[in-house]
Amino acid sequence: MSATLNSGKVAGALRTTARVSAESLLVLVMAGVALWLLGRMWSVVWPLIVALFLTTLTWPLARVLRRRGWPPALAASVVTVLFLLVAAGIVALIAVPVASQSGELTDGVVEGIQRLREWAAGPPLNIGDDQITGAFDSAIARIQDSVGSMVSAVVTGVGTVINGLVTAVLALFLMFFFLKDGPRFLPWLTRQLPGRLSTDVPIVAERGWETLGAFVRSQALVGLLDAVFIGLGLWILGVPLVLPLAVLTFVSAFVPIVGALFAGFVAVLIALVSNGPTDALIVLAIIVVVQQLEGNVFQPMIQSRGLGLHAAVVLLAVTLGGSLAGIVGSLLAVPAAALIAVVWNYLRDQLGDPPREPETDVAPVGTPVAS
Repeated sequence: MSATLNSGKVAGALRTTARVSAESLLVLVMAGVALWLLGRMWSVVWPLIVALFLTTLTWPLARVLRRRGWPPALAASVVTVLFLLVAAGIVALIAVPVASQSGELTDGVVEGIQRLREWAAGPPLNIGDDQITGAFDSAIARIQDSVGSMVSAVVTGVGTVINGLVTAVLALFLMFFFLKDGPRFLPWLTRQLPGRLSTDVPIVAERGWETLGAFVRSQALVGLLDAVFIGLGLWILGVPLVLPLAVLTFVSAFVPIVGALFAGFVAVLIALVSNGPTDALIVLAIIVVVQQLEGNVFQPMIQSRGLGLHAAVVLLAVTLGGSLAGIVGSLLAVPAAALIAVVWNYLRDQLGDPPREPETDVAPVGTPVAS
């Protein structure tokens, strides 16, 4: 015999579901408004985020100098100048060897194009010089027809470069002020907030700062592993410019997806023009294997250990961030997920029941104890 439904329980369940749905909808609306406001202020928020990342890299040295008695402004200035020198050194490690071997690379590119034409002229393609020339003429005609769109694209690219330079300069100034006045922030924030917020918000901010530092350190370790393995493969194959390519691989590891693609493309191109197509294919295979190990093994394991996130959460966060906001979303997805986890863990600790005291077998007062 089937049980009959209790109308009171059904009505209560419906009311509970409606209340939870309304509250969830309100939370989603507030989150959407917050994201909209964030997008409207992105020109200020993005340099602030970059400055925080740079500060997590440079703060350990600034902290050591401050502990040795250096004034905060002097320590921040020295660290900022050293950071600029290191950045210039990285650019020099990439640019100087490339410039010194530019003639060889140019000859290799010309020779590679000639080999490609000879290969295309043979079987199975059997493409003659007339067809290749016609294809070039057609391409030039299309380029001439689309001069207007190319000019607009160039203008857009110039605007993007200018915005990038402005962001970099603003981020450097913010990094200097963070290094100089960072330790004063939490005490100042405590004085500004009322009631319990003066305790909760500084604690969450401090934990979030530690989490952000763990993210940057783990990302640097992943980039170092990529640079070592790919550089080792290039050195074994005898590909030129091994050190610049390794440095480029390390730096590009901080830019998800596009950074790895760019560094890999450069390495394969140099291998093609210097060593031929066979070594270029081997380099491509090495890069694919290393990138797969990075994306599926190294990065989830290192970041999950440093950030307290499961490896599957790291993978899902990167995928979701990339689908929502492209490259920037992929870059910020993991630290954003880690910061959300920090806030959630703190709220859970504050809203949860206190742990129960373990029960001990203690005789009541006045009870005789057997000797």
